[in-house]
Amino acid sequence: MATKVVMEALSPTMEEGRLVEWKKNEGDAVAVGDVLAEVETDKAVMELVARAGGTLLKQVVPAGTTVPVSELVALIGEPGEAVENGKPAPSGAKPASATQQATQPTPDRNQPASMPPAPPAAAANEAPVPAPRRTAATSGSPARGPAASPAGGRLKASPLARRIAAERGIDLKAIAGSGPEGRIVLRDLEGAPPAGPGAAPVRVAGQAPAGGAPAPAASPVPRFVLPQSDGAPFTDVPLTQLRKTIARRLVQSIGPIPTFYLTTEVDMERAWDAREALKALGEGPKVSFNDIIIKAVATALRQHPACNAWWQDDRIRYWHEIHVSMAVAIEDGLITPVIRHADHKSLRQISAEAHDLAARARERRLAPEEYTGGTFSVSNLGMLDIDEFTAVINPPEAGILAVGRIVEKPVVDAGQVAVRRRLRLTMSCDHRVIDGATGAQFLKTLKAMLENPLAMVW
Repeated sequence: MATKVVMEALSPTMEEGRLVEWKKNEGDAVAVGDVLAEVETDKAVMELVARAGGTLLKQVVPAGTTVPVSELVALIGEPGEAVENGKPAPSGAKPASATQQATQPTPDRNQPASMPPAPPAAAANEAPVPAPRRTAATSGSPARGPAASPAGGRLKASPLARRIAAERGIDLKAIAGSGPEGRIVLRDLEGAPPAGPGAAPVRVAGQAPAGGAPAPAASPVPRFVLPQSDGAPFTDVPLTQLRKTIARRLVQSIGPIPTFYLTTEVDMERAWDAREALKALGEGPKVSFNDIIIKAVATALRQHPACNAWWQDDRIRYWHEIHVSMAVAIEDGLITPVIRHADHKSLRQISAEAHDLAARARERRLAPEEYTGGTFSVSNLGMLDIDEFTAVINPPEAGILAVGRIVEKPVVDAGQVAVRRRLRLTMSCDHRVIDGATGAQFLKTLKAMLENPLAMVW
């Protein structure tokens, strides 16, 4: 009996997925854990893997099709097994009951999509040992030793890493993965030997090439490219899964949430001097003002837990952990990677993790657990010369901080007019959770920390 392959819920909020590309053709042999297709979810491009072995009998839907979760997309069975209209063909034998029919299991929505497929029944009693998770904030450069893969399992690598490795002739078995469950991601290919003398070495966005010259700075916001006209006065472009999610979330946010806004202006002279001093050290990642603000926000939330909360319809959830979401502009929308336990991390760790998350967010290669679960958000448009703006709250969070640019302006300081670097911050608050005075006290603490960075380590 053929096994049905269905569209899996590859992220906690996924309701449908667009099948971007088939990785297996009809008639190809398939092993458990093989990548069948790439699927665009509401936030990222992820892999749909086989949970049964055999032969790919039928691609029920073509590439480019949007399919609801749990809908049939393919059939796996024995070579030569017949299928009719995208369904297993009936045989002369007595049909199996509904409980006996083999169907590819749909994983639990609460289970991270990066987890490997369930082991066969024969090995169910053997407890697997999970590979340690390493991130740029908690570990150094990945070792260039052979990558360990589960016995009898496939080598875990992101689709982008596989594609780059194939183009460069890089042996993935010689690379140690630093992604979830030991998965090989793009940054792990940095410095790997190319296929031949004419091939360019792999370089991660924002990193310096081997010769030591700085890499060209990537634009913080991808430019929109107008589709080519065929003579018509306009072009209709179907919504991506990400844009659908953004539209749905904005309606949930700006409509029912009673929002008010608080704005303050911060003197950034000392923060500017502190950043210049860190740059002069020439060690570790380049610290940005956004990194400093995330650190200050996390530290201030520790003193004002009333702002570190979720609205839950019949209750308010006050978090004991501080997970700061940071808005990152990508090609067709916005995504908010999360820096977890930001209050317990050093500025160096936050900087490294923020740069890594932002780079992989633009590549659409974040795992669901890397962009969900934030408790407060930061959105920064200062690099685009925006002085001040109001940001839309990301529910169920109760607050978001909008960060403008640092500008030099004349101000009165100790009775004298002086030119100082100033920054405007605007906090959007869900009034069901945060009262005006509560939000104002948080902003006052945040301002004090930015005006005296030593307060963050006191």
